Amino acid sequence: MSEDTMVAALLREREGLVQRGLVDRVAQVDEQLRLRGATPPADGRSGSGAPSTRSTPPKGRRARKTETT
Repeated sequence: MSEDTMVAALLREREGLVQRGLVDRVAQVDEQLRLRGATPPADGRSGSGAPSTRSTPPKGRRARKTETT
């Protein structure tokens, strides 16, 4: 696995961990990113806050049609 692929995987993992609020695990992923020469995102999502919540439903979803007989 190349470094770029590993960094991309770590960044995806980090995003999920931030959303779940796993502060200790985010710090471990940040350490692995630094060891690979990447800078962890400085977007204020260090995992110290509450997990993010979705305020709008995903796009492309349709409600089920009601059955009419």
